[in-house]
Amino acid sequence: MAFQHYRTRAVFLKQEGRGEADQLFTVFSKEFGKLEILGRAIRKITSKLRSSAQLFYLSEIEFIQGKNYKTLTDAVVIDKFKEMQERPEAMEALHKIAVLFDLLGKEEADDRIWQLLLNTFQSLQRSDLCKTCRGLTSAFFFWNFVSLLGYEPELYTCASCGKKLLPETLFFCPEQGGVVCWQCKKQEKQCKEISVDVIKALRLFLGKPVSVLNKLKIDKQTQENLEIIFDFYQDYLTGTLVRV
Repeated sequence: MAFQHYRTRAVFLKQEGRGEADQLFTVFSKEFGKLEILGRAIRKITSKLRSSAQLFYLSEIEFIQGKNYKTLTDAVVIDKFKEMQERPEAMEALHKIAVLFDLLGKEEADDRIWQLLLNTFQSLQRSDLCKTCRGLTSAFFFWNFVSLLGYEPELYTCASCGKKLLPETLFFCPEQGGVVCWQCKKQEKQCKEISVDVIKALRLFLGKPVSVLNKLKIDKQTQENLEIIFDFYQDYLTGTLVRV
């Protein structure tokens, strides 16, 4: 039986052992979006595909559609992102990005998301991106990623009453579609307080290159609030938010 072969560029985002020597990869590809592809016997030292199918590598891959899995038949590495993989703060950001794709990635091509992913990886390679900025890259990626998926939150006017947001006590309410004023928060339980500085950071993130992080001045308290809002919105979008 003849199988059709498909070729595409892809970034390896997740790998899981299968059986004694197989490995199941989650990749995001330019032409097909998120895919799960089985590498048969790829954990064997003798495997010709092993060196080009590594976590966070950009490779040109070939696969066939089998009965149960897509099967990897060829892989040629394009970029190992070596400098990025030697920086702990960059690797931490990459693992968070991989989780986002696993939870929210679409099984269809999206050139905007593909470019966002590549640009983020390439920026993490650069020496002019500060260490703190690399640690914020997963948050930067998340807000641009969900925006491209159609979940960009309202950050300029109250998502409930429509009034311009003032520098006062504000709340992030996913079910309302973004930030709401303290008066409107009374009608909504599933909210987290969000600081004015975090709102400014999110406005700076959206639609900008990763290098914009170098312009961000952020203190520890603001960074902690940013992480809380990140986790809160991710839980909401993935359906894991505990209802109160």
